Amino acid sequence: MPLKVEPILPRFGAVCSGLDLTRKLTEDEVRQVTDAMDTWGVTVWRDTHMSDADHVEFSRNFGYLERVPRREGVKFRLPFPELFDASNLNVDGEVTQDPAAIQYRKGDRLWHTDSAFMEKRTSYSLLLAHEVPPEGGETSFADTRSAYEDLPQEMKDFLEDKVGINSLWWSRKMAGADIPDEEIEERPRAKHPLVHVHKGSGRKALFIAAHTMDVEGMPREEGRALIRQLIEHCTQPQYTFSVKWNAGDMVIWDNLCSMHRGGEYAYDTYKRDMRRTTVREGTEPHTMDMGDDPFSQLFAKSPRVVDIQGARVAGR
Repeated sequence: MPLKVEPILPRFGAVCSGLDLTRKLTEDEVRQVTDAMDTWGVTVWRDTHMSDADHVEFSRNFGYLERVPRREGVKFRLPFPELFDASNLNVDGEVTQDPAAIQYRKGDRLWHTDSAFMEKRTSYSLLLAHEVPPEGGETSFADTRSAYEDLPQEMKDFLEDKVGINSLWWSRKMAGADIPDEEIEERPRAKHPLVHVHKGSGRKALFIAAHTMDVEGMPREEGRALIRQLIEHCTQPQYTFSVKWNAGDMVIWDNLCSMHRGGEYAYDTYKRDMRRTTVREGTEPHTMDMGDDPFSQLFAKSPRVVDIQGARVAGR
């Protein structure tokens, strides 16, 4: 059966059906998915019946999968290192009461792009819902290609050579974590152009969101004002939509042409079990090992207030 695509917005987002994602796809079917992603940026797949193994295997069609950093003495809830735990659950599958985990996840409610704080960017994120709260917890998406195209030419010209400086800990600070500026400055940051050409579509897109703390070469306050202005522009109603989740749903988004954020819900009451794979930009399908682990280096230097793994090791 050919892929069926139902647009959500005129230029952004689509609900897709017609493919069984639990089986090995043909080359033509993989191409149908990537063509839909290049066109729409975000695709929603309802009631997939996917297991963790299905999730990982399907994701390998699109490139190398990033892996969760390991730390000695830390127990992990999920069975595959390619699965990032985007839930509010502890290792025993119960709603977490760990202050570091709760504070860390608050950053997910800001508009962001996954792994923008890494030198090696993420292309696709594939998020699968296993259990969802009875209300709230939607995920919203913003179209950074159309938003760029609608900017005044004067602003496009101004942004052409600008580079953003990105930090995971900056976004956590913006979400309320008590992280001093000097701690952010001494930890890893990544630089990426604010505007780039999206390879799959040939359209230009903004690459900017909550992780972007400064603009290289601009005075700090001016750069941060520009970042806020661009995020506000991208997240106007004509560029955004939200997905209400049901267990079994998967959403794939292209971080190189979109932003997203999680919605509010009763975080300390209801389980929201979400599991994500992330594909490294520019890698080949079914790539198994890139020979590096940049996330371990990053999270080894987590500020204590948001150090989820460190809290587990210390028993805090």
